[in-house]
Parts: sequence; structure tokens; C-alpha cells
Amino acid sequence: MGQPRRNQISLEATPYYHLVSRCVRRQFLCGKDSLTGQDYSHRREWIKARLAHLVDVFAIDLCAYAVLSNHYHLVVRVNESDARALKPREVVQRWLRIFRGPAWMHEFVSVGESATPHPAMRLMIEGYRSRLMSISWFMRCLNEPIARRANHEDGVTGHFWQGRYRSQALADEGALLAAMTYVDLNPLRAGMVDRPEAGRDCSAVQRFKQAATGTDKASGPVIMPFSGTDLGMAAGELPGEKFEYLELLDWTGRHMTKPGAPVIAAEMPPIAERLGLAARGLVEFVTGQTRYRQAVLGDAARLPGLARQLGRRYVRGYRSAAGLFLKTSDNLNASPG
Repeated sequence: MGQPRRNQISLEATPYYHLVSRCVRRQFLCGKDSLTGQDYSHRREWIKARLAHLVDVFAIDLCAYAVLSNHYHLVVRVNESDARALKPREVVQRWLRIFRGPAWMHEFVSVGESATPHPAMRLMIEGYRSRLMSISWFMRCLNEPIARRANHEDGVTGHFWQGRYRSQALADEGALLAAMTYVDLNPLRAGMVDRPEAGRDCSAVQRFKQAATGTDKASGPVIMPFSGTDLGMAAGELPGEKFEYLELLDWTGRHMTKPGAPVIAAEMPPIAERLGLAARGLVEFVTGQTRYRQAVLGDAARLPGLARQLGRRYVRGYRSAAGLFLKTSDNLNASPG
């Protein structure tokens, strides 16, 4: 049985989440169907364009993304501080960029900066402010228009997406980096490309282009930059240097295209080592050799406390999560049984 969202998403526990949404019956509704020969690849552009629009409206930052033939992955950060800093008029203006809205919203915006909302209106605006930092509303505003547009194109009705989206809380810098690497290497893992920089419809190709041009501007949704330090998560930024992350993508991608490559630990990029990731555990995670389906990904030592913050008695997958981190994996290997 699925867990309610309140037991999967808690900003007190972490603002970072890995999100996955799949097409119904996992059919190739965003790519080329090998059985029918029908090509739906143009729908990936729909998803990317909608994603770019929503990132500009919501107080949700995009860390990584990948759009594949029958599903997509996102790694996001809920930017609560930015949402709290918005003035009432700015909240309403942002909401009207997505929905038509009631008449009072348009009247409130048209009055100008001098408008002061009355108490009842202020309560409603605070409700919309909460929506602007809600992952559930973000995913609803992303998936529903795509489903309607695809059904209209196909001349059908019914579900386009396979149930609700899946979310995974990312507890620390190591988990965030591992999830981003997993997402950015999706095209390589699916056999669509032969190297990370050749990917399409993912944030990895944007980061490689940014590094090549020396600018943070690139086509596609706006993605979060790296902070230059390993404390980026605490500061609301991505941990490490952007070139270190590209090195990590290249290193992990080589093990994906050449399974069983020797001397993994000796070749491990420094950023992953500094954040406490275990070399073999990271490779197994990104290549899909080990499945991580638990609701929280992070250092196993922190999972019990995070479970309590999420309103759960425990988090499944302690041993598999421990294998991703150096200290806890060593402890597991050292313990009998």
C-alpha cells in the first residue's frame, strides 16, 4: 500500500527529492514505439517546455532531470525561503501564470503595488503561497496538461500517467549527488547514447554545454548551479564544483559502458569520496545493479531520525542504503552475519 504524501515529503526533514512519473502501462508514449512504428518523441519537448515554465513560477528549483521514452526523472529542491519572501501581489501574479484564477485575483493585481489585501483575502493568498512550494501541486501542474494534450493528439480518453508520481527524499549531500548522477545517466543506462555528454533531454547535456561555453546559460529548463563547496546543501546550493560533477558523470559512465572495470576505488572522483560515497556502491546504484526503492535515500545512520520526521516508524532498505556510503558499508562488512 502506498504511503500518504505527508509520510514521504517533509521540508523539516529535507528540501531535496527525487521524483519519477511513468506513462500508463510503461508504453512508449514519449518515444518511438517499436511495435507500431509510431514516434511520440516530440512529446519530450512538451515536458521540457512545461518544466521550464513551472520552474520559473514555483518556488521549486531543478537540480537534475531526464525525459525518456516512457517516464521522466526529476531531482528538485523546495525553496521555502524564496516562497516566504514573495509579496502577496507576487504570489497572485505567479499563480495567474498557470491558472485563470477567480475575478478577485485579477482585480487585486490590477490595483498595483498600493493594494492591501483584506484579512480574508490574505488567508487565501497564504494558501496559494503554500501551493507554490508544494511538490504535489508542481507535479499536478506538470502532468495534467501533458496528459490532456497527448490524449487530444491520440483522440482518446483515460489515463496517460501510471498512477501518482513516486518520490524519494534525499537526506544528505551524498544522496543528492548519487540521485543526480543516476538521473543524468539515464539515457546512457537505457542504451540511447554511448557517453554522458551525448545525452538528450536531460540536464547532463546542459551542464556539459555550459562547461564548454563558459556560461550558465543553456537551452532547456533552468537548473541549479554548483556552489563550489561541499556545504552547498546547507546553503541551498548544489555541493561541489561543476567540473568535479562532470568528472563524476564521466567516471560512472565508463563503468556503465564497461561493466566490471577494475580498480574502481583508485579512480573515484574526489567529490564523491569527500561526500562519503562508497565507490562500488555508487556504481551499483547508478547502473541499476542494486535497486533503491525506499522512500528515503541517505546515510543509513540518519534514517531512523528521518523516519520520525516523516511520521513513519521506520524506513525500509537500511542495508541497501548503507551500501552506498563508505562508513556504513564498511561497518556492515565488518559485522558478523
